[in-house]
Amino acid sequence: MSRSNPDITIVGGGLVGALLATLLARRGFAVDVFERRPDPRQAGYAGGRSINLALAERGLHGLRLAGLTDEVMRLAVMMRGRMVHHRDGRSELLRYGRDDSEVIWSLNRGRLNVAMIDAAEQAGARFHFDRRLDAAEFGEHVTLRFHDEAGGGSHEHVATFVVGADGAGSALRAAMNAVRPLGERIEPLGHGYKELEIPANAKGGQSHFSNAKGGQSHFSMAAGFERTGAKSDSDPLSPFAIEPNALHIWPRGNYMCIALPNAEGSFTVTLFLANQGEPSFATIPDAAAARALFERDFADLLPLLPDFDQDFTANPLGVLSTLYLDRWHLDGRAVLIGDAAHAMVPFHGQGMNCGFEDAVELADLLAEHADDTAWAFAEFERRRKPNAEAIIAMALENYVEMRDSVADPQFLLRRDLGRVLAERHPGRFVPRYSMVTFTRMPYAQAFARGAVQDTLLRELTQGKSHLDEIDLAQADALVCERLTPLAA
Repeated sequence: MSRSNPDITIVGGGLVGALLATLLARRGFAVDVFERRPDPRQAGYAGGRSINLALAERGLHGLRLAGLTDEVMRLAVMMRGRMVHHRDGRSELLRYGRDDSEVIWSLNRGRLNVAMIDAAEQAGARFHFDRRLDAAEFGEHVTLRFHDEAGGGSHEHVATFVVGADGAGSALRAAMNAVRPLGERIEPLGHGYKELEIPANAKGGQSHFSNAKGGQSHFSMAAGFERTGAKSDSDPLSPFAIEPNALHIWPRGNYMCIALPNAEGSFTVTLFLANQGEPSFATIPDAAAARALFERDFADLLPLLPDFDQDFTANPLGVLSTLYLDRWHLDGRAVLIGDAAHAMVPFHGQGMNCGFEDAVELADLLAEHADDTAWAFAEFERRRKPNAEAIIAMALENYVEMRDSVADPQFLLRRDLGRVLAERHPGRFVPRYSMVTFTRMPYAQAFARGAVQDTLLRELTQGKSHLDEIDLAQADALVCERLTPLAA
């Protein structure tokens, strides 16, 4: 790395900012990261708004490049699929992939952020905590004015250029927009969320869940478990109150609860509900009303939430919105990545993974074109914006799927037929979820190809209720006619 390369300033020390800092520092750049919050290694990580993270192949790729895989996977719990909890008490596992080689991983946001800050500092990045960005001036250089949240007062930092990784409420984005409008549009979902917790089983012993090295789960699902309605037996030695190797969903039509496992045995539970209407957060203004809703619609979940009233009262009501921008950069002086550029709803579990892809792409471009950041930022936007827009659309679609479709017989029939066609035509018919989650195929390509496959599945299942009614010869012909083989 040439010493003529400019120093790099990043606003935002969350997951995406910390990964970008690590990737650039490992390439020899001098990196300064300014973070509004206090150092989580000293102050702890504020809960209540976390929504556990789902790590998939795209995110894993970024962690591999940063040398973080082993450290992060020690914090992760494998999730084989969605464990759907029906109103009648039945539960069934809908696998994400073919087998345990195609899974996702549940991670606690706070613990992951701490590990990534440590890694970035070890690579040489400098972190400045309790620094809230108050203003930015974009002249020949970028002058950033920060307020010291801990000690009071303010100070200035002069940068050649700046990267905004400061989240959906980005202060840098606001400063850029004041200089040149970015075409910002924020679309509320109309639904919010509350975070609750299933605590670890106090009687449990050492955890038996699968680990990053592929160890077999104590709760391993036998062949034929899927869609049978069977339940895994409770293990008194496990710290987990329910099946650990799954993302649990209680779909109830226009609303739902989900639960993701944490390494020590607890589960982060999130209630997603409309802001208005019946039921909604407007009609359950307090813990007593919320408890009545859970007694009616989540009767099997409520006994697992001993601190329900306290959690519901203390944890804030989260807002769910989608951010769209026409432009992500201000010539060569500033660029936005991650949620600062394309905040999305969390229902495909790809927000972090998409942000990590941003960090990898931008780090590569800056390493190659540090002397022409205007070109690098424009090229970054050109490459990443269509893919961000595609995963935003898929995340919105997935909310409907999770809260409603996973209990719909026609959806399940299309899903089962898709798995059959994937087995009959490997490399040609690949379920959209698999393309998004288990590959690094551009999101836009997965979105477009998924639309073709969905049309095909709907045609083949129209008027049908069982797989044995499907004309597989016709299905084979349509797959070969409409879908070209994918590159390896």
